[in-house]
Amino acid sequence: MIDEAKTTILILDDEPIVLKRLGPALEKAGYTVEMFSRSADAFKRVEEATFDIVITDLKMEGLDGMQFLTHVKERWPGTEVIVITGFATMDTAKESFQKGVFNFLAKPFKLGEILETVKKAEKKIRQDSAA
Repeated sequence: MIDEAKTTILILDDEPIVLKRLGPALEKAGYTVEMFSRSADAFKRVEEATFDIVITDLKMEGLDGMQFLTHVKERWPGTEVIVITGFATMDTAKESFQKGVFNFLAKPFKLGEILETVKKAEKKIRQDSAA
């Protein structure tokens, strides 16, 4: 999945401020980033293309993050999913991990935290594809 090409990341969050902060920070770190504020648009994009990493919020209008991440993991099992949410509970964290999520971060998070998590997910993808 990852070789010389840039790691591709899809971000889905209905809060424009999250997209505004996260997208440019990840691009600056050398990633190819696509951002979506509507789950229906992100869902459609995941049907068309595979991403190395998906970062998704949980609570959104329409399709919620849990349904979205379930769809991503079914369609692209090798994609690592990172959940970011302002509604972090033990139950949602547990359910996320049961569905194969790579990591779960509560909002507000520091950009450094998410960058570190993305790097770890990228490392895991490299290891998995080498195996």
